[in-house]
Amino acid sequence: MDTAALITAFVTLFVVIDPVGLAPVFVALTAGEDFAHRRAVAFRACLIGFGILLVFGLAGEAVLEFVGISMPAFRIAGGILLFLTALDMLFERRTKRRGDQRAKADDPSVFPLATPLIAGPGAIATMILLTSRPGADLQWALAVYGVMAGVVLICLVLFLASGLLERLLGPTGINVVTRLLGMLLAALSVQFVLDGLSDFGVAA
Repeated sequence: MDTAALITAFVTLFVVIDPVGLAPVFVALTAGEDFAHRRAVAFRACLIGFGILLVFGLAGEAVLEFVGISMPAFRIAGGILLFLTALDMLFERRTKRRGDQRAKADDPSVFPLATPLIAGPGAIATMILLTSRPGADLQWALAVYGVMAGVVLICLVLFLASGLLERLLGPTGINVVTRLLGMLLAALSVQFVLDGLSDFGVAA
């Protein structure tokens, strides 16, 4: 087994998924919730994210090709959906919805946490590239799945520690972080769209 290649795979997935960067996003999306709810959201988001990345690692581009979706189109769709979430964070729409009883059904575990934040276009593309590299065999594929599981596990640990982060920041800090992350998510969503358009040859 190529240890250097595995280290590279870990670093690549860690940078693309960015567990450290997702922790404050998780805090912002679950602000005001109790630990039990946050724990459920964290486990659900990480499990679903792991499952999505596992499927794409196993099936690769065949999954997208089967339903007639190209990776650039997937990037654009993910970017648009992520931009809508960024707007919610910027204008406190999530906070207002939590004041309504209907907000009890608001669950960020599937979207945007599991996808496109944990299992986004970048992570999916990375899994496809890692598992389909020249000379890849079953042992290598299993090692890549193990590395991916390790990165998702780091996400889970940081999500579960989000309560401590929230106490350190306080209400004002959470408000500031939510706005800043909303801006960053908006920029990230635009980058997803631009990457997709670039693959189509529409944008430079």
